[in-house]
Amino acid sequence: MTWWIRKQTNEEPLAVSLSSIKLGDRLLIVGATDVPLIVALATKAGLTGRTCMVDERNAVRQHAAVEREGVLAEPFEAPFSALPFEAESFDVVVLRAVLKGLEPPKQSLLAAEAFRVLRPGGRCAVIEDERRGGLAGLLGGGGATSQPPAFLEAVLSGAGFRGVRTIAERERLLFLEGVKAGVTG
Repeated sequence: MTWWIRKQTNEEPLAVSLSSIKLGDRLLIVGATDVPLIVALATKAGLTGRTCMVDERNAVRQHAAVEREGVLAEPFEAPFSALPFEAESFDVVVLRAVLKGLEPPKQSLLAAEAFRVLRPGGRCAVIEDERRGGLAGLLGGGGATSQPPAFLEAVLSGAGFRGVRTIAERERLLFLEGVKAGVTG
């Protein structure tokens, strides 16, 4: 006999809804470690969009797992300081669990590269793991670094993003966003 019944919902994961990906978007995911998120985001962009995933060393290996889920995502392995794409190639760039793990000068380089590859009006969404609370957090139990959201907001602002803000801290995740302002003239 089943003691537990799982409620089926059509709600998408918070990371997907906060990323605001739409059908047809040109999407770049930097950091290829979160395969379920890559699959969910690539599904939102759909066949009419384009999804690329880049990591310094794991993109090709992770691509096999993404492909098994039946979604299309192009893998690229490249340094975060030199993304292998033309300027203004993407509508949305998602930085997943990469910014906090870099030293401040490399954080600035990655933010500048994200800015470069975004089209005017494009969005950069940052999704970072939050530092664990309680005893595990105090003892360094596998959590992320302790950089406050304001520090990461400053990194994005320094790269040229506008409207930079922390949009949520939920489910042990930190969500930030910034927009590449449109060109006037």
